[in-house]
Amino acid sequence: MAKTVGVVMTSRIAAGLIEEGKVVGDLLYFPAESTSPSHHEGGFDQELIETPSDAIAAAICDMICRLVPDTASVGSVGIALPGIVREGVVEDSPNLQQMKGARIRSMIEELLAARGCKATVTVMNDADAEAAGLAATRGQLDKLTRVWTIGNGIGFGRFPYTGGPWEGGHTVVSLDPKENYCACGGKGHLEGITGHRAMRLRFLDMEPDEIFAAARKGDKRCRDFVELWHRALAAATATQIHLEGPGRFYFTGRDIQRLDLPLLKEYLWESVKMSPFQSYTVEVYPPDPTISVIGAGTVALHTTL
Repeated sequence: MAKTVGVVMTSRIAAGLIEEGKVVGDLLYFPAESTSPSHHEGGFDQELIETPSDAIAAAICDMICRLVPDTASVGSVGIALPGIVREGVVEDSPNLQQMKGARIRSMIEELLAARGCKATVTVMNDADAEAAGLAATRGQLDKLTRVWTIGNGIGFGRFPYTGGPWEGGHTVVSLDPKENYCACGGKGHLEGITGHRAMRLRFLDMEPDEIFAAARKGDKRCRDFVELWHRALAAATATQIHLEGPGRFYFTGRDIQRLDLPLLKEYLWESVKMSPFQSYTVEVYPPDPTISVIGAGTVALHTTL
């Protein structure tokens, strides 16, 4: 039986062999050991930041071959990357700029072919892999699954996949022209309020974790911002509900501990008033690379990207 490999690039690259919707054995990582703090340069390992795109492709190929030494038995490979990823090309990736323009699908296919592997390679956004992984691990492949990932940037993932960039982190949630902290340069974006990088730029004198800690102690400036943070995330979620309908929304990511779920629900209730849209649910879960690795493999098996 042909084997499936899932590969996901988060703070490091994680790869695993997938069988019957589960990871077989241990995940492999590149770099093998983390060499930088979790919030350095957007949470990416320093070695990964400094690695050119062709070397990243070679590292991914090496990981696939280590997972399945008999490369001829590999049938599908799913690769999830941050940024706008369409038709096997990373069109933009603000947090890993060396990946912009990389034709990662053809690069991996050529490297694998040189080792006797003719696997089908599917490339996707990392948040889409997260959504697919949730759907697969919870037996919901037949249902619409949407997920927000909260970190240096804000990702929005959807399964089943449909065409489009789905850059939900750039949903406009404010008309204030002073809201210009998004890394893309756009005004009023969700990521410009809730993203880790954006918060550092907004406050300058405080780290994001300090902002939330001060808010809990009653600091008005920080408390007001934490309210704005939750209102922004609620507004973006409400927009998705009004565009695609209700359903289940998941929230995860490196900085998910900042989310106050009851507060988010309160602001969602204020924003979604039409009764056909009120059957939504929201759920928080801790980040787990295994889920997105499974998701990358799931997309490779169920979707042609």
